Amino acid sequence: MRMTAVAVLLAALAVASPAATPGAAAPAPGFVALGRVDAGIGQDMRYATAGNFTGEVVDGYEEPVCLLARPAAEALRRAQREVARRGHSLMVYDCYRPRRAVDRFVRWARDLRDQRTKAEFYPRVSKDRLVAEGYIAERSGHSRGSTVDVTLVDLVTRRPLDMGTPFDFFDPLARTDSPWVGAVARANRRLLGEALARQGFVNLPEEWWHFTHRPEAFPDTCFDFPVSAGFPVPVGAEHR
Repeated sequence: MRMTAVAVLLAALAVASPAATPGAAAPAPGFVALGRVDAGIGQDMRYATAGNFTGEVVDGYEEPVCLLARPAAEALRRAQREVARRGHSLMVYDCYRPRRAVDRFVRWARDLRDQRTKAEFYPRVSKDRLVAEGYIAERSGHSRGSTVDVTLVDLVTRRPLDMGTPFDFFDPLARTDSPWVGAVARANRRLLGEALARQGFVNLPEEWWHFTHRPEAFPDTCFDFPVSAGFPVPVGAEHR
């Protein structure tokens, strides 16, 4: 009997060897490149490109790779197996985020002269309100290594599912339980949230894409090593 396209992809995921992922180097203690844990999870690392709300590559993103504390990466692998059975795949937009990137976001938010990306990312919110209303945080759980920004894509086409808003859309519509998005988007948000919750992830209610794995591997430490495939041992970590 011929295998379906989904079955073929599932079989490939099951036998994929993490060590075969190109460009991955020995991890820093406690951190791992997600591609070495599960090469089937998509990666669209926006801050390593100009395709983000700042309009520029963000400080600290040297390469478009997802780095995470190992327990969070392994929990994503388990969630990936679950959503794959439904014909979907996870895709991450951001993972570990250096402290310097968080600082860059705040500087951008306070530069009211730069409105280049307003129409795409914050059309209904004044830029001078982005920090005050919590869209831009002065401290981020991403810097602790257990937080991920993630969505669902079709396992075969790799096209993102309808979530009601794009990633990093600064608007009340991005709230996970927003009643103003369509029924399909609400169902897809629920599917994503439930699959991740079963693996220990907790959603940030203000952002449908934002999840933190609990308990965090480094709950009291904000790291600032750069994002790269050959990432170094973390140094200069800031303790809260």
